[in-house]
Amino acid sequence: MAGSRRLYSDLAYLWPLVSPPEDYAEEAGHWKDAIRDRLGEGRHRILELGVGGGHNLSHLTSDFEATGVDLSPEMLEHSRRLNPDVEHHVGDMRTVRLEKVFDAVLIHDAVAYMLSEDDLRAAFVTARAHLRPGGLLLVAPDLVAESFEEGRVLRWDIPPPSRPGAPEVEVEERLTDPDPADTTIESWITYKINDESGRRVETDLHVTGLFPLATWVSLMEEAGFETEILPLPGDGDGCGEHLFSGVLYRRWQDRRRSDSLDARLDWKHAIDQRGAEEYR
Repeated sequence: MAGSRRLYSDLAYLWPLVSPPEDYAEEAGHWKDAIRDRLGEGRHRILELGVGGGHNLSHLTSDFEATGVDLSPEMLEHSRRLNPDVEHHVGDMRTVRLEKVFDAVLIHDAVAYMLSEDDLRAAFVTARAHLRPGGLLLVAPDLVAESFEEGRVLRWDIPPPSRPGAPEVEVEERLTDPDPADTTIESWITYKINDESGRRVETDLHVTGLFPLATWVSLMEEAGFETEILPLPGDGDGCGEHLFSGVLYRRWQDRRRSDSLDARLDWKHAIDQRGAEEYR
């Protein structure tokens, strides 16, 4: 759809302003604790799928050896500037294969763009393909079905510009579910921008997936992860309150190499058929 996901393309320059890295410090502490609790001390190798601007990851790079993957080149440029020592790759979390193995795979709120259970399965297979036996998968969707509220309006808490000449931005997001029978919802976002060129309003549409807690757990278990749900501080509006933690069963060690050539080809074909623009 024209005009969708503009925050990750022509409006990506706004990202550090509307969602600054310092806002992620508290939550990243929970991710760090989860990694330490399950993997122990050490400079573990971590892979973030859907790294976006790298804001959550920026609070982990001093402790872990990190790699980031994202579908948006514009967002990766933000992450490269913020995390210059991190290896970055353009890729889709459903199909990317780096031919490397990590101790932990992280998927932050970019997992929201998995629109179906098959999308989620593919993302979890990608995670499994990049993990050593006993490795850790951490996943934190913005919303689960139990916390969704039709028509909710979110007003983003954005600090004043930190440098002279930076745009002032106000963001309002409205959540709606046009078809409760499917697994997607819509986020209609309005950006009020005041910069040196004047005041203007931009609009954006993000279609995201919505699944109940039981689905997240069952699909992670199906992919080979012993799964539990950990609490996150959230934003006070029902968003970002759940961290799914899965340890890869060691019985998957012998299956990792053969699990998915055919599946990857099927997914690549499906994505090509649905059109690259839909996934930008």
